[in-house]
Amino acid sequence: MRRTGWMTLLLAGAFEVGYALSVGGSHGFTVLRWSAVAVVFFLLTLWALSLALRTIEVSIGYAVWAGIGAVGAALLGPVFFNETLTLAKAGWLAVIITGVITLKLADRTPSHVPTDG
Repeated sequence: MRRTGWMTLLLAGAFEVGYALSVGGSHGFTVLRWSAVAVVFFLLTLWALSLALRTIEVSIGYAVWAGIGAVGAALLGPVFFNETLTLAKAGWLAVIITGVITLKLADRTPSHVPTDG
């Protein structure tokens, strides 16, 4: 069940990236097509996040979701928009990615706890 929660959280993160990029394309919700896409991605990301948080702690799930969204938007912003990805930005994105992976590893429950006696 926890694996499904993590897969759903990854999906929510992908939807969050779609939301961030479409908000950027909407130019402050002044471009109708991009605005409509943003609304769809917004609803999808909240739906998937809410499902994932059924089995993942909110503190960990939200941090991972936000990290996926931030990294995805920063990496794809230069692809879709006239944005730059500097070495400094890439370094800090690596810090976020490391944090997300560490949070995932920290969420593992021990399979066997030894007892005395």
